[in-house]
Amino acid sequence: MLVPTDARPRGASAPSPLRARPERSCRRMSSPIPDGAEAQGESRRQRLARFVHAARLLPALGGLRSALRRDLRLLAYHRVRDIGRLDAFEFDLELVSASAAQFRAQMHWISTRMHPVSMRDVLAALDGGAPLPRDAVVVTFDDGYDDNYTVAFPILRELGVPATFFVSTGHIESGMPYRYDWLVHMLCRTDATRLLAPEIGVDAAIPAARAERRQLAEYLLDRIKSLDDAGQLALIARLEREWSLPCAAPHPDCHPLGWAQLREMQDAGMEIGGHGVHHRMLAKLPREEMREELRQCKAALDRELPRPVFALSYPVGGLDAVDAEVTAAASDVGFRLGCTYVSGTWRMRGDDRFMIPRLPVERMMDDAWFAAMVSLPEVFSYHSRVRAA
Repeated sequence: MLVPTDARPRGASAPSPLRARPERSCRRMSSPIPDGAEAQGESRRQRLARFVHAARLLPALGGLRSALRRDLRLLAYHRVRDIGRLDAFEFDLELVSASAAQFRAQMHWISTRMHPVSMRDVLAALDGGAPLPRDAVVVTFDDGYDDNYTVAFPILRELGVPATFFVSTGHIESGMPYRYDWLVHMLCRTDATRLLAPEIGVDAAIPAARAERRQLAEYLLDRIKSLDDAGQLALIARLEREWSLPCAAPHPDCHPLGWAQLREMQDAGMEIGGHGVHHRMLAKLPREEMREELRQCKAALDRELPRPVFALSYPVGGLDAVDAEVTAAASDVGFRLGCTYVSGTWRMRGDDRFMIPRLPVERMMDDAWFAAMVSLPEVFSYHSRVRAA
């Protein structure tokens, strides 16, 4: 599989446009290693995966792991779609987890080599029901883009793989793009020559090339998430005004799912879960606003869908996006499981059911890397860290 030249692994560090120390992206939850080293590490990881695959070692190694360790693997996707011309796509490429062909191959592998289970199966096992099979895998999606319905859902249904879709209810109702997506979109589109964001210590030239603008956007996304929620909103709103690019109408390249689509997916056996109302970092909110965000999300889902929801995914999902008060509030409003975006597998102890780790899936993963990542996640998955700022 060829990787587009402006693609960068989710684990790779964003280049710093400043003299200030660059941060690793919380969205990517990457390892705190020097600039450039991680991109090389990703390359080595992929080469190793191809070697293991070509040598036909993966079944034996995966089988040995399965015999020694019993845990649950949850895969985390965002978008599934074919991009076409990269320079014509004006939203976040790093949220495109797979093309349609990649996703079909991945789900076929999961359905034939692993044991796909639903979040409802997971909850039942936690509550004393039938234990999950060895090599159990849960497929999840964050945010709720409409390509989840138009591209991913038909493939899942055809192959008999259940999945859980975590959605932000306010965007379902408005049809508007998500705030971080719009920030990337503005940086792709603006005629401005400098990015001035003193709130986060950023003063950088805006390059002409789209690929370099995407790199700057990754840096900006990481830095903005160090602010509290009000500060994030204020900075994005200021850039909308200064660049005359208001988020005033739905956009076909960044459109959320609708209620009718979600009902159809739930009727077909898919699970729907909560992802807040407006995709806000819950731990960055004032405490009462955070609780209200969770309450309104749960209430809207239970009102609009045939079956009540019980699972939640925390927006952004790193360790600076969820804390003990957030998990307690999630339980108080009626959620029974909570997923992070921290990389790892879950031992299903029960006392950590609101801090479930997952394994991010990224579009640069070829078939060998994907199979190796699921089979041996300790070796081939991305690693997590706490944001440094």
